[in-house]
Amino acid sequence: MEMKIETLEPEGLARPGGHYSHAIRYGGLVFTAGQLGVRADGSHTADLGFEDQVRQALSNVLVALRAAGAGPGDILKVTAYIVGVENWPRFNAVYAEMMGDARPARTVVPVGELHYGYLVEIDAVAVCGATGAREGAMNMI
Repeated sequence: MEMKIETLEPEGLARPGGHYSHAIRYGGLVFTAGQLGVRADGSHTADLGFEDQVRQALSNVLVALRAAGAGPGDILKVTAYIVGVENWPRFNAVYAEMMGDARPARTVVPVGELHYGYLVEIDAVAVCGATGAREGAMNMI
């Protein structure tokens, strides 16, 4: 059987702001684009506090994964780019709250700045539908 790259168009996310897709599925894996705290209607949250931006960006990642039938328990790897290493503890607290029992491999990269003045951008790689469809954590989105 030939595997194909499938572009996913998750409902509940603003249209991509550039030449990319929010999520791509290949075989049993799904890869998300870096998600900022952009609301579904396209409005920005860059003017909000750090924790609010983390919640929106991580919610966007989870919405993108849901389009492939994946949830928090299906995530293999998360990469988060945060402005200011001093924000790391606050990122960790919101991340733990939203991810619940899921503990994927994770990298947090402190950076100088992000697009539109955001303080956080998050992407993920997950297995399609292994456990996420059964998890109550998806109800948080």
